[in-house]
Amino acid sequence: MDWKLELVPVPVTDIDRAIAFYVEKVGFHLDHDHTVSDEIRFVQMTPPGSACSIAIGRGIADSSPGSMRGLQLVVSNIEDAHAHLAGRGVEVSHVQDFPWGRFVFFSDPDGNTWSVQQLPPRG
Repeated sequence: MDWKLELVPVPVTDIDRAIAFYVEKVGFHLDHDHTVSDEIRFVQMTPPGSACSIAIGRGIADSSPGSMRGLQLVVSNIEDAHAHLAGRGVEVSHVQDFPWGRFVFFSDPDGNTWSVQQLPPRG
């Protein structure tokens, strides 16, 4: 049996500001934006090429906005990822090299933190 992680809730304070950040700046695809009721607004966004999406909205997550730490994306070229993020106005760290890969780091407007990793060569 396969167990696939497909959706991660990310708590935010301002849904529209978060959509603008993740779609317009980071480059995620906006998959769904549905107001189900006064208590529930469900927004799903997916990083290009990813099988896993994030969900934001009203009535989606019980955790505090900004409390997600260390969400991670993996890319084939960290320099291109850095240029993409910086070029779209995301405050992104410089490329950092570790034995387990090359990374850049950024936060969304609420302080949820992300790392972007280029895996080291294998073998």
